[in-house]
Formats: sequence, structure tokens, C-alpha cells
Amino acid sequence: MLIKNVKVYTEDWRFEEGEIVIRDGIFERVNFKTDKEEAEGNGENVPDVAEDVIVDGEGCFAIPGLIDLHFHGCMGDDFCDGTKEAIERIAAYEASIGVTAIAPATMTLPVEELVDILKVAAEYKKEATKGADLIGINMEGPFISPAKKGAQDERNIIPCDAEVCRRFLDASEGLVKFVGIAPEESEKSIEFIEQMKDKVNISLAHTNADYDTAKAAFDAGANHAVHLYNAMPAFTHRAPGVVGAVADCEHVMAEIICDGVHIHPAAVRATFRMMGEERMILISDSMRATGMPDGQYTLGGLDVNVVGNRATLVSDGALAGSATNLMDCMRTAVKKMGIPFETAVACATMNPAKSLGEYENYGSITEGKKANVVLLDDELNLKMVIKDGKTL
Repeated sequence: MLIKNVKVYTEDWRFEEGEIVIRDGIFERVNFKTDKEEAEGNGENVPDVAEDVIVDGEGCFAIPGLIDLHFHGCMGDDFCDGTKEAIERIAAYEASIGVTAIAPATMTLPVEELVDILKVAAEYKKEATKGADLIGINMEGPFISPAKKGAQDERNIIPCDAEVCRRFLDASEGLVKFVGIAPEESEKSIEFIEQMKDKVNISLAHTNADYDTAKAAFDAGANHAVHLYNAMPAFTHRAPGVVGAVADCEHVMAEIICDGVHIHPAAVRATFRMMGEERMILISDSMRATGMPDGQYTLGGLDVNVVGNRATLVSDGALAGSATNLMDCMRTAVKKMGIPFETAVACATMNPAKSLGEYENYGSITEGKKANVVLLDDELNLKMVIKDGKTL
């Protein structure tokens, strides 16, 4: 396949006019217009490209397929439904809107139920042939804080436990990439981090930790923060909390939900300046109502009301994930929050790929990587999704 007449997103966060050559589902090369003009000017031979399929991008932006490393479901299905059919439908929807790789999140459920869910996901990955690639799992519970449980079921919360964590890793056959903890909930949290940090990324999730506790966890080897600002203490000038600890630990990557509901645009802009755009990861945190009509749904066994893109618990009105997919979150970040388009693309592609340890195969339009590319017009409307070198 040859995709011509496009503005190609590069690894140095710029767009350059060029064309993309795909062979056998892999990016074979990218020919930039400036390089071709220079070669022609020097009298060098620039070979014509003869391909089976030629796509005229009509000046569109060509960006890598997006990667959502924290979401729960869409189109009526939830990852924790624990069936291959649910994962398959989720993967199909995500690919259709330009999210070509996924790492769904679990909820705080009984340990045995979580083990079964992870086993199903591992089996699905062996058999999957279409839809977004399942490249990880983000465990949001059960090692969290009752004080910041959000839409998680408090009855299933337990302290962090290395043996239980190993069961999760074994059940998933390596798919679990993040395990969230609330470090203030166990005297053994630092020991847990030190034991598990070389086996899985440890994140701070649904935690009421103060600055010192969070900083100690990061110093011990935790390297990820789940949906910054949400389900954690507020960031203030005398009590900077988890957010302040993330700011002071340059090895920590931070998720952020830019759906226009969870965080004020001014706070989003300030966070990018404070943390540095290289550490920010756009996520959707979407639940099963995403892509569905308004109504009542469930998340982790709890009832949720959805009106527009706002999802709240029926019980107490707390935010319960989002009803916005990652592509729309990226558009919102650019169009309504003032985040540069080039930055937003990196935070939805390159940064999550690196955080997942999958940058060798995903996250950029680079020779040798999987040929997942999305074409957007000047208004960021979706024009085409190409997955493994095939048009969806």
C-alpha cells in the first residue's frame, strides 16, 4: 500500500509532507517531500513506487493509531464482563474510531473473579485476528483506598499483596502491564513495590496518600499515576499530595482524562507545563456507555447514569469513568483546551506506547513497526483508519 499526499507525523513531534509505504502489514518506509526534492536536485534517482493499493490522502494528517491504556469498555460491553466476545466487540469499536491498540482497565472485584477475567483476556489475545490489538491490561484495583474509591466497589478492596499480584500476572500471561496501589493503606506498600517493580509497572491509583507517602512510593520504584487529579487528594500550595509528588519525580508517567468533564481546561494546560508533555498520557477512562444512548448502565457492578458525556454513580453522583472515546478526548484537548495538536498526538500514541513497553512495535510511523495509521482532515475529522496495512 502507498499512502500519498499526506502530512506525516514524525518521531520528533512534527508534521512533514510525504508518503507512506506499507508492505505485509509493516511500515516499509516514509518518503518525505523535502527528501525527494533534495534527491532530485542532486540528480539522484528517486524510484517510483508501484503498489497494489494507492491511497490519496488529499492533504490529510497521517498519525499513528491511537493507544488507550486506561478504559473499561464501550458499546454496551465492559472488559470485566470477562468474555472473549465482549473484548472482541470492544476491540472492533476502538479500531473503528482510530484507537488501534488497547490496554483495558479492570475494576475492584473479588480476586478470583479478576483472575478469571485475566485468563479470558490471555486466551483472547492468542486467538484475536481483528480489531484493536490487545497489548496490555491496566489493573485499577483491588489494592486501592476506600477514601478515594470513586466508582469502585469498597467491599472488594484489599491491601496490596505480592502473592495476589503474582497470581494476576500469571493469569494474564504477561498482559498485565500496570498494577495500581494506594500506598497509605498498607505498612508493606514499599516492600510490595520493591518486590514487584521489576515485574510490572506500579501505579498510584485511587489513593489518599499525602505528598511524603506518594514520594516514598515513587522513590521505591512506582512509576505511573492513574488519572491525575481524579480519585486522589487535591493539589494545594500547602498539601501538594500525589500531584506534587508526580511533578517532583521525572520517571513517573501520568494519565490524564481530557473529556471536558473530569478536569478544567486551565488545569490541563497547567499540568502539561508542570509535568512536561513527554510524561503525559491521554486516556479516555471510558465505560460501557461510550458510543451508546443516554441511560442507566453499570460499572464494576455499580449503577451509573449517563447524560451526554457525563457518567455518574446513581448512589452518590460521583463521576464514574467517562462516556468519551480517546479520539474525542484528543480532539477536546486540542480544540477546547489549547493543547497543541502535535503534543496531543504524542500523548495518545508515542507516550502510551513507551509506558507500556511497546514502542518497538507501536506508537509512531516508523520503518519496521506495525502499519497502524489514521488519517484526519484539517478539522480533525476521521477520514480513514488503516490497521496492519489494511483499510478498515
